[in-house]
Amino acid sequence: MMTFDALPCFDATIDDIDLAAFRQIYLPKAFPDAVLRTDTRTIEQQMQALGYYNVKYNCPTFAGIIMFGKLPEQFLPGCYVQYVRFSGNNRAGEIKNEYKFSGNLVKILSQLDTFVDASITNRRPVPVSALREEIIVVYPHWATRELLMNAICHRDYEGNGPVQFYQYDDRIEIMNPGGLYGKATPENFPYVNDYRNRVVAEGMKVLGFVNRYSRGVQAVQEELRANGNGEADFKLHLGTAFLVVENIAIKEVDEPKKEPKKEPRKEPKKEPKKELLEVLDLIRKNPAITYSELMDTLA
Repeated sequence: MMTFDALPCFDATIDDIDLAAFRQIYLPKAFPDAVLRTDTRTIEQQMQALGYYNVKYNCPTFAGIIMFGKLPEQFLPGCYVQYVRFSGNNRAGEIKNEYKFSGNLVKILSQLDTFVDASITNRRPVPVSALREEIIVVYPHWATRELLMNAICHRDYEGNGPVQFYQYDDRIEIMNPGGLYGKATPENFPYVNDYRNRVVAEGMKVLGFVNRYSRGVQAVQEELRANGNGEADFKLHLGTAFLVVENIAIKEVDEPKKEPKKEPRKEPKKEPKKELLEVLDLIRKNPAITYSELMDTLA
């Protein structure tokens, strides 16, 4: 059965595709260099072979727009990720920060990966003895990234709503348009999987952001348990949406407060809000920036 992302996007043309992203980033990950050197097909034929173009109608598919479109929202208004940091434990709290991750997936997947690593994970040392420190991780990077990537991969792209990536004082909530799809039901989740966006799922696998082996959720639960977050809570009965809740690590919540020590005067630390804005600005300017490069720049 042809999935929505494989259908032709009749209003688009090859000019709406970021061909450099397809040629320079995607193709080298999809095929060995020796294969690419001997490939004499046109760019349209190459894209069609991978599900990103329809030669018959001479237009990209919706997957082509999602993965490589210059302005995906022009054709799919909900094709973005909305991050919001709320103060407190519900949406009534003050909005401390917000950011819209927009653009094709080749661009924003790496941005989101770096953002989670630099701003959500929140690693920090905590003394456990006079000679040893333990690194506390509020939200483990791989598990959080996996939940976010799954939302992007399995979401319904036909509607106007974005993927919601909401952070509260005590948890993260990730909600995507579209409930369980196809053979997946509340009774057999997460052991049975199905793909609403087959071409996009394969593209994200090529880029290294999903695995397509139906083991991601189980690995996420193992990492969250080991870090003290408890298992992610999947809300499977919302019908038109899919919600997962990742709680803050218990170590972070239960960490005892220590008596303040008198220390020499130091330069004031950056406010979290300002530092988060700097991280987002650096990611926006350089989508390919790594966590290490971010830390060096901020330091």
